[in-house]
Amino acid sequence: MTYTLSTTIALPWAEALNRTRDALSAQGFGILTEIDVRSTFEAKLGAEAAEAVGDYVILGACNPALASRALAAEPEIGALLPCNVVVRHGKEEGTTTIEAIDPQTMVQLSATSAIKEVADDAGNRLRKALAALSD
Repeated sequence: MTYTLSTTIALPWAEALNRTRDALSAQGFGILTEIDVRSTFEAKLGAEAAEAVGDYVILGACNPALASRALAAEPEIGALLPCNVVVRHGKEEGTTTIEAIDPQTMVQLSATSAIKEVADDAGNRLRKALAALSD
């Protein structure tokens, strides 16, 4: 099993980042955290490390209704929240790759049927968000 849902789109990184935020919002996800890996690497490891990673942001996306259901079913599942979504330069010039954690990863770690239901719903929403980026 792969652990991410992924798409690569023909958009510059900054535009793809904004469209990713919008696509997640349209599926009921808010952004709880935003980690600019490039800036962090530059501050902690220097310009060379920052340049090596390039533009790379991790969005901590959360759908409150889904998170509430998951936490009610299994409070420990909070260690796997929020759903991380990575926006990074694609391998080819002018492309951006967006990768979201596949919520089915949670199912691999939990035997609770309620977690499977939440993961199915979250996965469908994340797939729709990623598909919207290609439109």
